Amino acid sequence: MSQTATPASAPPPAAAPASAPTPATPAAAAAAAAQPGSSYVDTPALLNRWQLIGMSVVIVFGIVSALMQFVGWQSDGRAADDTEQLLRVQEVKTSLLRADALATNAFLEGGLEDPAQRKEYDDAIDGVLADIAAAAEAQPADREALAALNVEVTDYTTGVAQGRDNNRQNFPIGAEYLATASADLRASALPILDELVEANQQRAEDAMNGQHPVWLFLLGVVILAALVWLNRELARHFRRRINKGIAVAAAIVLVVTLVTVAGAWIRDSSNDSLREGEFATAVHEANARTAGNNAKAFESLRLIKRGSGSINEPRWELAAKDVADSGTRETGAWDAYTKVHQQIVELDDAGDWDQARKLAIEESGAAFQPFDDATRTAVEKNGAAATDDLRSGRWFALLLSGLTLLLGVAAGLSVARGIGERRREFS
Repeated sequence: MSQTATPASAPPPAAAPASAPTPATPAAAAAAAAQPGSSYVDTPALLNRWQLIGMSVVIVFGIVSALMQFVGWQSDGRAADDTEQLLRVQEVKTSLLRADALATNAFLEGGLEDPAQRKEYDDAIDGVLADIAAAAEAQPADREALAALNVEVTDYTTGVAQGRDNNRQNFPIGAEYLATASADLRASALPILDELVEANQQRAEDAMNGQHPVWLFLLGVVILAALVWLNRELARHFRRRINKGIAVAAAIVLVVTLVTVAGAWIRDSSNDSLREGEFATAVHEANARTAGNNAKAFESLRLIKRGSGSINEPRWELAAKDVADSGTRETGAWDAYTKVHQQIVELDDAGDWDQARKLAIEESGAAFQPFDDATRTAVEKNGAAATDDLRSGRWFALLLSGLTLLLGVAAGLSVARGIGERRREFS
C-alpha cells in the first residue's frame, strides 16, 4: 500500500515594500481645490455654467447699451423732424391770419383792390395749402386733422371771394361775407391748428428727452458687479486672484460705459440747452407773429363794421396781450405798430372814421410790416439752428452704437478665453 507524501507548505510571501507616495498631478490638485471638505463638485459643469453666465451678461450689456444709444440717435432725429413740423404748422396758422389781415385791410379801400395787396393774399393762401400738403406728408399722425383744416381753408377762401365780388360793386353785403368768413376761420380752423401746434410741440420736447445717461451708467455698474462676482468665484476655487479674460472683459465694459455715458450726457445737456434756447425762441417768435397778424386783422374788422366795429377792440387787446406774453424780442417793432393803432382807435372813437380808415390803409400796414418781417426771420433762424443742432453728430452716435455691440461680443469671447484657461488647468 503506497502512501501519498504531503508536500511541504510554501513559505509565506514576503511583504511588498511600501511604495513611495505618487506626486499629485495638476488635475488632481485642481480637483482637490475644487472639493472643499468632503463634498463633491462637478468642476467641468461649474466652469461651463460660469462661462455661460459671464458671456451672457457682457453680450447682453453690448446689446442693451447699443440699443439705448440707437434709441437716442432715433430720438434726436425725431426731435428735428417734429420741430420742423411744429414750425410748419405754426407757419400755416400765421399765414392764414396774415391772409385774413390782408383781405380785411383791402376791403377798407372799397371797389377794386390794390393788385399788390391781392397778390400778397393769394401768395399767403398758396403757401398755406402747400404747407398743409407738406405737413400731411411729413407726419402721418396729423393727416386727419390737416384734411379737416384743408376743408376749412377752402370754405374761408370761398367766403372771401364772395365778399370781394360784392365789395367791387360797393355792396355792403360784401363786408358781411368777409366778417363771417373771418369769424368761421377763428371758430373752426384755428382750434385745429392750436391742437396741431400743441401736439407737435409735445412730440418735439419728448423726443429731446430721448438720451438716457443714467440708465447707461446703471447698466454698466450692474455688469461690472457681475464680472467681479464671477472673478471672485473663480479665485476661490482655483487659487488665482485675477482671471485675465474676465479682467479684459471688465475693462471693455468700463471703457464702453464711460464713453457712452459721457456721450449721452453731453447730448442730453445740449438738448436741454436747445429746448430753452433756439427751440424756445423759435416757438415764442412764431406765437408772437401769429398773435400780431391776428391783431392786425381785428383792426381792419373794426373799421369794416363802420360805426359798430368797436366790439373788435377787446379782441385786438387780447391778441396784443398774446404778443406781450409770447416772450418775443421784437418789442420795439411791435410798439411802433401799437402807436399807429392807438391813433386809429382815437380817430374812430371820435367819429372821424374816414381819417381812421386812411391811417389804417396808408400807415398801419407799413408800421406792422417790420414786426412781421423780424419775427419771421427769428423763427426761420432759430428753427434752422435747432434742427441742425439736433441732427449734428448723429453719425457718431450711430457708429458708437454699432461699436458697442461689437465690443460686447469681444468681451464675451474674452470671458470664454479666461475660463478656458481654468478648464485646461483642470484637465
